Amino acid sequence: MRVGLFIPCYVDQCFPQVGRAAVRLLRRLGVECDFDPRQTCCGQPAYNGGYWEHARRAAEHFVRVFDRFETIVAPGGSCVSMVRRHYRDLLGRDEPVTARVHELCEFLTQTLNVDDLGAVLPGRAALHVPCHMLRGLDGSGPVRRLLRSVRGLEVVDLPSDSWCCGFGGVFSVKFPHLSAAMGLRKLREMSRERLDYVLSPDASCLMQLDGLARRHGLGPRRLHVVEVLAGLEE
Repeated sequence: MRVGLFIPCYVDQCFPQVGRAAVRLLRRLGVECDFDPRQTCCGQPAYNGGYWEHARRAAEHFVRVFDRFETIVAPGGSCVSMVRRHYRDLLGRDEPVTARVHELCEFLTQTLNVDDLGAVLPGRAALHVPCHMLRGLDGSGPVRRLLRSVRGLEVVDLPSDSWCCGFGGVFSVKFPHLSAAMGLRKLREMSRERLDYVLSPDASCLMQLDGLARRHGLGPRRLHVVEVLAGLEE
């Protein structure tokens, strides 16, 4: 099986190890990855900021680049939600390619029907599922299904699991103090537990939580879920 690999901007620019882990994981399962270097941003920051014409141009480009793939996989739910849920309104038409875009955990559990990847990570972790993925895709089910099979890992359910991290793309730029307060509230709730990790399937949320945790001395190690599932060789 061959898929088109859609790499979100934050993975490309800030967390390249997540992209490498995604490829390593997919190849282990017999899935070949085709990365088209013409790909760019999905347009979500411009869309959320009200710059719809800029977002529309990004969406048109996405459709041109990925239309040749039968299946597109991305290690990031926010961008997948943008493509699947908002391109129709943005472009004013249905584009079949948008239905072929899958978040990686969703693809593993629902397309490949895989739930045990043989991963090992001893310790206790909190899980942060991004708002767009939690409310716009299939929720946290695919992620939790995969993490349940990780040897030695206990995912602790917390009241803050459904709280926004405060990032929200341009929201964090326009309202930095409110954004930081939201993230700190979540991290402080987590800090009451004896946690070893904070895990998330989205790099943008990890960047927000990691930056706040470093500045305020809060929280355990932050990891992308794909890094855990693929193994932590890097």
